Amino acid sequence: MHHPYIEQYGLIGDMQTSAHVGDNGSIDWLCLPRFDSPAFCAALLGTPKHGAWQIAPTSVVADVAAGAVAERRYRGDSLVLESVWRLPQGTVRVTDFMPPCDGASRPQVIRMVEGVAGAVSMTSVFRPRPGYGRVSPWIHEVGGRVIAEAGADALWLDTSAQQVEKDGAVTGTFTVAEGESVAFVLSWAPSHAASPEVPDPDAALAETLAYWRDWTSQCTYEGPYREAVVRSLITLKAMTYAPSGGIVAAPTTSLPEEIGGVRNWDYRYTWLRDAAITLSSLLRTGYREEAGAWREWLLRAVAGDPESLQIMYGITGERDLPERELGWLPGYEGSGPVRVGNAAANQLQLDVYGEVIETLYLAHKSGVAYCPDTALLHRRLVELLAERWREPDEGIWEIRGERRHFVHSKVMAWVAVDRTIRLAEAGALDVDLFALMELREAIHHEVCVQGFDKERNTFTQSYGSRELDAALLLIPRTGFLPPDDPRVVGTVAAVRRELATPRGLVHRYPTAGHEKGVDGLDGDEGAFLLCSFWLVDALALTGQIADARLLFERLLTLRSDLGLLAEEYDPVSGRQLGNFPQAFSHIGLVESAATLCSVECATAPVMAS
Repeated sequence: MHHPYIEQYGLIGDMQTSAHVGDNGSIDWLCLPRFDSPAFCAALLGTPKHGAWQIAPTSVVADVAAGAVAERRYRGDSLVLESVWRLPQGTVRVTDFMPPCDGASRPQVIRMVEGVAGAVSMTSVFRPRPGYGRVSPWIHEVGGRVIAEAGADALWLDTSAQQVEKDGAVTGTFTVAEGESVAFVLSWAPSHAASPEVPDPDAALAETLAYWRDWTSQCTYEGPYREAVVRSLITLKAMTYAPSGGIVAAPTTSLPEEIGGVRNWDYRYTWLRDAAITLSSLLRTGYREEAGAWREWLLRAVAGDPESLQIMYGITGERDLPERELGWLPGYEGSGPVRVGNAAANQLQLDVYGEVIETLYLAHKSGVAYCPDTALLHRRLVELLAERWREPDEGIWEIRGERRHFVHSKVMAWVAVDRTIRLAEAGALDVDLFALMELREAIHHEVCVQGFDKERNTFTQSYGSRELDAALLLIPRTGFLPPDDPRVVGTVAAVRRELATPRGLVHRYPTAGHEKGVDGLDGDEGAFLLCSFWLVDALALTGQIADARLLFERLLTLRSDLGLLAEEYDPVSGRQLGNFPQAFSHIGLVESAATLCSVECATAPVMAS
C-alpha cells in the first residue's frame, strides 16, 4: 500500500483527541475517546483494512492509483480543515472538524460536503476497526442511525445520505450539486450508555469557529512571522487534553524517524519536558490559562511522591505506561515495530527538573497566581535535585544505551537552582538561599571543567566525550553563560560544523548507522527540527542575525501546506519524518520567532514579558 507522505495529513481535534485527514479525503488515524485510546482508524500504520474513513469524489475513491489530491487550507485561524476538489464535472468542498471539548462533551468528528460548482458524485467509505485495527465491530442500524460497537465503545454515524453495510464497511454514494450540502457526524459514546444526541452540524461549525477566533485573539505576538506563530500555537493547543490540563508530545505513535527503521515510539503521553516547554511558548505569547491547568495536572501527577518523579505520565497522570508491540500492524511504509506505551517512563533524566522549575518561574513572571502546594512541590524537587545532580542519566534524548554525565542535563540542573534562587529573591519562595547559591556555583564549575573540550573550544555531549550534542545550543538561552562568551561561540561553531547539513538542518547527535551508538540503537534518523530552531536562537543570540533569519525562513519552507511539522526532516528525500505534528517542532518555531523579534527589536520589545 502506498501511504501518503506524513506531511500530506491535516490535523483536526477537540482537545481530547484528534484525527489525521489525508489529502485524499481519508481519516487514517483516529483514537477515541482520548489521544492515548486504541485507534478506530489505524490505516496510518497499516492499510485501509486497519480502519479508515474516506470521503472523496467517487472517481478518486475508485482509482487509488490516480492519486488525485485536494487543495487544502484551515479556515482562518482555526482547526477547521477545508479540502477542495476541482474536477471536470464540478467543484466540491469537504469541511472537517471536531467541536472543542467543554469538559463534559464526548468526541465527535463532523464532515460536511458542499457542492461549489457543477455536480460531483461523492463516496463515503467508513471502515471502523477498533483496537488499533484488530477488531471487527458489530455494525447495525437503530432508527436510521448506523452504530459500530465493540466492547466498551460505540460509534454512531448520522447522515442524510443513504448508507449500506458490506464486509465491515459502511458505504454511501451521493451527488452534490452547486449549493447543496450533505453532513456526516460520527459520535463516540460508551457502548452501555444512552444514544448520543443528533447534533446540528451548522451550529457546531459556527461554535467551533467562534471558539478558535476567541482563543487566537488572545495571542500577544505581533512580530513579522505572525501567521506561522499562530498556526503553531493552534497546533500546540490541539495537543492539550482539556479535561486534565495534560499535554501530549504528539498525537501519534510509531511514525518512523527513519523509513524502514526501528526508531518508532509512542508520543501520546505527557513528558514533563515537552509539556513544560510547550507552556513556556504559550506563556510567552499571552496564554496563562493553560499554565494554571497544567500546574494542577502536575500537582495531581507528582505531588504525593516527588521522590519517584517520572519524566512522563499519562494524560491524566497515569504512571504505568508499559511498552508493547502490535504485531498485526505492519507500520508506516513497513517501518515496524509499531509500539504503544513507552518504556522511557522509567528513565532518569535530570534535565526535567530544570524544565519544570523554569516553567513555574515563567508562570510566576507571567502573573499566574501563587500556589502554596506548588511552592511545596518546587522546594521538594530542588532538594531531590541537590541529592541527585551528580548521577549519570539517560538525558534529554532518552538514550537506551548506558547512562552518562550529559552536559545538557547538568546545565538544566543549574537552571533549576538558578530559577529557584530568582523566585526566592523576588519573595515568591522560602528557601535556604546561601545553600542554593553554593550549589549553583558547584554545578557551574563542574560543567565548565568536565564538560568542556579546551582543544576544540566546545562543550561536549557528556563528560570526557569527544561527541557533540545539539542540546548544547541551549547554553546561551538558559543564561548558563553569556552569548558572547568564547566557549559559547566555539560550541555554536562546532555544532554547526559537525552536526548540521550545509543548509543548516541539525542532527541531535551523531548516530552510528549499522552499529549501536550512544543511544543504544541501530540505524540513523533525520535532522531534528527542534534542534534546527535551537541553532536559529543560538545564531541570533551570538550576533549572527542574518544567518539566523535565513535559517529560520528556510525552516518555515519545510512546513506542510497546512503549516504543520513532524519531529524530523530527511534532507536526502525531502520528507518529514517521525510523529506528527510534533509539539517540540512547533515550540521551536514559536520560540525562534520570539527570539528573532526580541534580538532585532531590542530597542522596542514586542513580546509580552
